[in-house]
Amino acid sequence: MRRHSRLLLRMNPTAAVEMLSSPLLQLHTLHSSTSSSSPQISFRLSFSFRNLDSRRVSDYRRIVGGSSPATPIRSISSATMGFELKPQEARVPPAIPPPAPPISKAISLDFKIALCQLSVTANKEQNIAHARQVIEAAARNGAQLILLPEIWNSPYSNDSFPVYAEDIDAGGDASPSTAMLSELSRSLKITIVGGSIPERSGNKLYNSCCVFGTDGKLKAKHRKVHLFDIDIPGRMSFQESKTLTAGESPTIVDTDVGRIGIGICYDIRFQELAAIYAARGAHLLCYPGAFNMTTGPLHWELLQRARAADCQLYVATCSPARDSGSSYVAWGHSTLVGPFGEVLATTEHDEATVIAEIDYSLLEQRRKYLPFQRQRRGDLYQLVDVQRLNSTETS
Repeated sequence: MRRHSRLLLRMNPTAAVEMLSSPLLQLHTLHSSTSSSSPQISFRLSFSFRNLDSRRVSDYRRIVGGSSPATPIRSISSATMGFELKPQEARVPPAIPPPAPPISKAISLDFKIALCQLSVTANKEQNIAHARQVIEAAARNGAQLILLPEIWNSPYSNDSFPVYAEDIDAGGDASPSTAMLSELSRSLKITIVGGSIPERSGNKLYNSCCVFGTDGKLKAKHRKVHLFDIDIPGRMSFQESKTLTAGESPTIVDTDVGRIGIGICYDIRFQELAAIYAARGAHLLCYPGAFNMTTGPLHWELLQRARAADCQLYVATCSPARDSGSSYVAWGHSTLVGPFGEVLATTEHDEATVIAEIDYSLLEQRRKYLPFQRQRRGDLYQLVDVQRLNSTETS
């Protein structure tokens, strides 16, 4: 199934006629206006590309414009010699600067994060008990933020998701995995980004990440927005959509360790989501993920560094440890990347806990060194945060 991304362009009739010859465009006339000085026609264009199938245009869209109404499409890139930078218009609504990180006796601008690369078994109770031990050890070593892997309480398979799924909203005995995370975050006074577990809600299953604050309360729940459906012949084939339902919303949360944007595994491939988090003032992006032995060596570190460099913020990832005997073999290599795209800490594929320091004062410094956020061309392109735009329009 193809998805469509809508663009709104204004151009003169001659340029419009040239575009009609493209087989990739579906054209719908919005309105037309003519005058002796500047005839214009406005169109809404739907681009149909197979590689956009997973793009969630309900959550974000790009709007691309020309340099002037009379400029043919083919010469936009070499158009005006003089222009006015409009960085504030490159994000719709305008970007929000990151808030001042919360500072207390326990938390300052720099703190320790623990990436807990856990071994996962078919025994759910054992997985929960083991995660408890690892989190407690990380807290004893000074970690104030814990990140767990994707699907840490269950084998990663479509057969397992329905069996291991928990009712997170009901809590208690209906969700022993999150009950443990809530208890530890409260007793240890730490923030936990709880990796992800299969979630049951009514007759639907989700791949969900829960964030618990230092008071033990659930601060946010992210349901994986982009489902992992790929088919690389002879190498890797998986269809999460056979059992799971995609989430409907980006998730950004204010915690005692800063403002955090949440994604799960395949979400990291979609830089629009990361850009939305950056425009909402995130300090840090957390991606629990289980890349595999095909895509892991090629893209795991590459994508983390790209998201960090694109957005000039921290990116933390956490994978399960590798189990060569399982039906799905994880790549491992949990990593923390800094706002220059530099790898600050990582590990190999065995079970390990990576403890590293995050220093938010570096965000402003790096953005001064490379001020490209103030150099965006809002006259040429825009990223629209659809959810935030709709909320401002209705408020």
